[in-house]
Amino acid sequence: TSAAGEVAVSSEQKVYDVVLKQAALVKKQLKSLEKPDVPVPGSLLKEAYDRCGEVCAEYAKTFYLGTLLMTPERRRAIWAIYVWCRRTDELVDGPNASQITPTALDRWESRLDDVFAGYPYDMLDAALSDTVSKFPVDIQPFRDMIEGMRMDLKKSRYKNFDELYLYCYYVAGTVGLMSVPVMGIAPESKATTESVYSAALALGIGNQLTNILRDVGEDARRGRIYLPQDELAQFGLSDEDIFKGQVTDRWRSFMKNQIKRARMFFEEAENGVTELSQASRWPVWASLLLYRQILDEIEANDYDNFTKRAYVSKAKKLLALPVAYGRSFL
Repeated sequence: TSAAGEVAVSSEQKVYDVVLKQAALVKKQLKSLEKPDVPVPGSLLKEAYDRCGEVCAEYAKTFYLGTLLMTPERRRAIWAIYVWCRRTDELVDGPNASQITPTALDRWESRLDDVFAGYPYDMLDAALSDTVSKFPVDIQPFRDMIEGMRMDLKKSRYKNFDELYLYCYYVAGTVGLMSVPVMGIAPESKATTESVYSAALALGIGNQLTNILRDVGEDARRGRIYLPQDELAQFGLSDEDIFKGQVTDRWRSFMKNQIKRARMFFEEAENGVTELSQASRWPVWASLLLYRQILDEIEANDYDNFTKRAYVSKAKKLLALPVAYGRSFL
């Protein structure tokens, strides 16, 4: 509690409030009644979804293969969400990132409002606009992802895990909250809607923590450190150690601790994957298994994520697909 009597709210509580809102929306199933039809001819809408599928197949091959088991309507909707997330991420990480300003992100958010209101700007927007008119998807996770892009423009250090958790939610945890209403929860599931959303959130957090651990060296070369400053200090490490890029015993100990945390989020995510509609589980299992393997590769590189980029080989990806497929039926 602050001197002014204000109660401090943790990042996890702030995010869980969004989870509760989305879960309540799905229970009521009101979104399709609230949204107007998208004013796009059927032939153009089909072309829009097909283009989203092409983008997904090009940039997320393993995930795309997993979506092919889903029902056609759900598959197209997931493609539309993926493409919007990719376009949003490229605003700050793409080829024109150096020219992106907060004003540009404000315009992108205004455009998002129009998409949810049924007034798409282009073909790819039209696919998303149609998707949110058919599924109980809330706009808040989309707005929060844009907020994550704003953070990237102004913030390059995180003093503790509470701050980093909020960032991970903004840029990746939001994807889970966007996707569950489309993927659907299994009719036979006994789990609460909130617990399924919490597990989807955990998968996004785990994925982003894995990205951060994989890209330490690459981010450092851009002057960015996405690691909790207080935890670095606990292991006797500083920003200077990150910029030097030397793998020491202190660094190995620090990394073991960070990898352990990421794996905890993946363990939590497993509980929710089994509650999804069976036809939607394969791409989620594939994502979970492959990101876990990135952590394994960091360990195999002796925790050198300064000069070596941990990646999962094509052979291991191919082996993971049947494993994910099998788990989707358990």
